[in-house]
Amino acid sequence: MAFIGRQQELEALNKLLKKTSASLVVVQGRRRVGKSRLIEKFAKQLSIQTGLPEIQADDWNKLFLLLAEKALQGRVIILFDEITWMGSKDPDFLGKLKNAWDIYFKKNPQLILILCGSVSVWIDKNILSSTGFVGRISYRLTLEELPLSDCNQFGGRNSKNISAYEKFKILAVTGRIPRYLEEMKLSLSTEENIKDMCFIKGSALVNEFNEIFSDLFSKQSTIYKKIVQTLSQGSLNIQETYHKLNTKPSGFISEYLENLIKSGFITRDYTWHLKSSKISKLSHFRLSDNYLRFYLKYIDKNKYKIENNAFDFKSLHLLSNWEIILALQFENLVLKNRAYIKQCLNLKSDDIETDNPFFQRKTLRTPGCQIDYLIQTRFRTLYVCEIKFKKTKNR
Repeated sequence: MAFIGRQQELEALNKLLKKTSASLVVVQGRRRVGKSRLIEKFAKQLSIQTGLPEIQADDWNKLFLLLAEKALQGRVIILFDEITWMGSKDPDFLGKLKNAWDIYFKKNPQLILILCGSVSVWIDKNILSSTGFVGRISYRLTLEELPLSDCNQFGGRNSKNISAYEKFKILAVTGRIPRYLEEMKLSLSTEENIKDMCFIKGSALVNEFNEIFSDLFSKQSTIYKKIVQTLSQGSLNIQETYHKLNTKPSGFISEYLENLIKSGFITRDYTWHLKSSKISKLSHFRLSDNYLRFYLKYIDKNKYKIENNAFDFKSLHLLSNWEIILALQFENLVLKNRAYIKQCLNLKSDDIETDNPFFQRKTLRTPGCQIDYLIQTRFRTLYVCEIKFKKTKNR
């Protein structure tokens, strides 16, 4: 599969090649978003060819020393993929890695050491917020979903022959996750692709949800699933979230919500005060991962039939409440590509004070309101954007 997009990220990584000192890089992002593919493209080669026979060692210190001997000079890029798995299996791993960096790796000014993982919560706690790595990290990259313009390239030469609506249906199911888009078969129609990926036993997206949550949240996966199920119906403030979860306010729920945000599955949209442009304490939580919502609404509820090859998928439009879900998926796509809206409105970044979904509570002085997307400029101009999806244009 050809490498698509990520030019901005590659440019940022390429700048490290111009440094005169070693670089320690942390790359994080949700599962399947393309972290390893990005580093492979950057490095052109994932491993150092040591020329050594099969290495047997029962201690990371020995392995780091052997690796360091082959990385003493010249341009070297070392990738530790799934760093969270390595670290969680050995409580001494990170300490030994820090020592190896200080003693060996950083002495080569042309060396770049990349730590890559999908469990952002673990990375934040054990690396980014760890005193052991303070001042050592040269660059932190959080890889997000692909822009719509890059998603458009997955159709290859046939992309121009695929209608915008058909492309949108795919994105409403997969989100803008590269690995999911790679599963598309260009010889099949959109509906046939969705059937193959989502409603056939053993297919790519049938078990993906459980793998995501077991990898990221382990024993707490049940409560995390309950939270995303609650948010799959629409945005909620913190009080509404507690109510829907049938639980009392607690630090645990707040921590779970924060972990889901760091992992890239939900978004916390803060509103603001129009007069001062200052960010408010009021916020809404939104399930911003299209695959998760589609899974919970349609795959999970039909899992038994799918596993027994008894689910008869005919069309997306025959799925329960599909039009409502489609509107929520469309809203996610728009809000994650708001840069294009600003471009269409000829708005410069320097002129924008705040932009986000907006809402305000009803008081004696102000009416309650909710706006899908609002842009406020330094010229006190407001651009009100209502996000609506229709298959055909209004006449």
